[in-house]
Amino acid sequence: MDEQTKSWRIVAVRRLSEAQLKSLSEVAEVDYFEDVDESNRADFMTALSKAHGLIGGKLELDETMLAEAPELQVVSTISVGYDHLPLEALNRRGILLCNTPDVLTETTADTAFALIMATQRRLVELASLVRDGGWRAHIGAEHFGVDVHSKTLGIVGAGRIGTAIARRGALGFGMPILYTASSSKTALEQQLGAQRRELNDLLAESDIVCISVPYNDDTHHLIDADALARMKPTAALINIARGKVVDEPALIEALRCSGIRAAGLDVFAEEPLPANSPLAAMNNVVMTPHIGSATHETREAMAQLAVVNLLGALIGSGPLNAVNVNDWLRSAANAKEA
Repeated sequence: MDEQTKSWRIVAVRRLSEAQLKSLSEVAEVDYFEDVDESNRADFMTALSKAHGLIGGKLELDETMLAEAPELQVVSTISVGYDHLPLEALNRRGILLCNTPDVLTETTADTAFALIMATQRRLVELASLVRDGGWRAHIGAEHFGVDVHSKTLGIVGAGRIGTAIARRGALGFGMPILYTASSSKTALEQQLGAQRRELNDLLAESDIVCISVPYNDDTHHLIDADALARMKPTAALINIARGKVVDEPALIEALRCSGIRAAGLDVFAEEPLPANSPLAAMNNVVMTPHIGSATHETREAMAQLAVVNLLGALIGSGPLNAVNVNDWLRSAANAKEA
């Protein structure tokens, strides 16, 4: 290990195992924070001010913090989404942003399908009926659910996760698949018989609408009151993307007024969900606390990929996954010319 390598400094936050921290500490000085709050924020900022790399889950970072981190070169987030990070500011500073796609695709698709099943068959509501002692006779029509097999599944955003959800629906449950995407997905159409639709048509034709798009300015409140009004009153909405892709007050109103039948939500406009949210009192809503990738195996794989990305960017041949690699390379080239 040469002195140049050992001169690296890394700040690590949350979700890293002892083995992963050890692999980082073998090549750099590491400051590890199990969490960051008001009690240790000053210590965190002191460490960040000297850091070349930042790695962790649910990283808090803004332009003010970046201004106090002049040595920072790489941010490696243990997530696929990066809407919580200031990408434009990172680009201006020439800081590489890495994320962890692929390794959580199948797990998140499992979560989406769990919500589909639970929503259609009213599993949470009826499990509570049994647990609370309310099951005292044969169930009647007031407790019936809705079939999943053969229903039309609309995927809003046919990326990696959307495609994995579509595969489960088509091959496991014989569901016709509709999807939205910026361009046709030939493999999806050939393998699953999926059909591309514009969003409004997909909403009108689908029995179950599953949202799987990244959150950005273009997708903010993509599913608003007008979009919800286009859905069948018997349809269910599943959201495993980001809470702000859906206009939450409009969704609450649609659920209250039978504009749609049900919703399965893993994400919310505000997280954790406020205790006084009307969603919490609705029997036609199944909710989970943002668990899309939350299995032991997948979170370990995500953290390991983030470590590989960080070390590859700092001391290796490059990261496996970089969000803004072109901006990073341009910044490096400009720095050399200067």
